[in-house]
Amino acid sequence: MGAASIAALAPAQAQVVNPLGAVRNFPDAAERGTLTILGVQEARLNSRDIRMAPGMRLFSPQNTLVQRHTVIGQTYKVNYVLETSTGMLHAAWILSEAEAAKPLKGKNPAPTNITTDNVLK
Repeated sequence: MGAASIAALAPAQAQVVNPLGAVRNFPDAAERGTLTILGVQEARLNSRDIRMAPGMRLFSPQNTLVQRHTVIGQTYKVNYVLETSTGMLHAAWILSEAEAAKPLKGKNPAPTNITTDNVLK
């Protein structure tokens, strides 16, 4: 299966080329932040303490799995996904410098005609 075929399979995900030239796909629900691993279950995400889900996956810039106990005390710029039911950190992708420099797609608020101004004075 060619690269074009693989890219066509996941149109709902943002595609970013990692340092080795491979394309990484991030879910539409992914957000960007700063992650510090505090322990095997605890982390700090955007200056807020958070628990990591039991099956939390941490991916390196080469898209390989990183064992959490090997990076305790380290801080990374990441794209991440939280579990909707528990609010725990479900997955995080450590970004390369090139990936971190690009804006995260899909996070622009949708335009709306709703205003918060008081129109009745």
